[in-house]
Amino acid sequence: MREKFYRFMQGRYGNDQFNRFLMILALAVLVLSVIWKPQFYLASVILLGWAYYRMFSRKVYTRAVENQRYLELREKVMIRFRRGKKELEQRKEYHIYKCPGCGQKVRIPRGKGKVEVRCPKCGNTFVKRS
Repeated sequence: MREKFYRFMQGRYGNDQFNRFLMILALAVLVLSVIWKPQFYLASVILLGWAYYRMFSRKVYTRAVENQRYLELREKVMIRFRRGKKELEQRKEYHIYKCPGCGQKVRIPRGKGKVEVRCPKCGNTFVKRS
């Protein structure tokens, strides 16, 4: 039986990160349809069908390009989350202000009173409380 499956999958794309994401999303939408609205059931079936279509597809290059686009998009989202997490960690020790001239973020240590800040990008000065 295993040998038949190996022969069947030969030349087909198989599973990748985008397929895993689609399957997890289909499972989440299925749970949502059970808990909240039954109309989401169709969406979960469509997502699962799309994942299996990609898995059994013989267009390996096309599926690889789709996966690469997914990975690039995921990396952009993860960069934003990491940046936001880093900002939240820094807010314990610093005030973060935006320059009124150019919008550049400027970090000022907390507890220094009123401080005149000079923007490193445009040279604009402004007064803020730290």
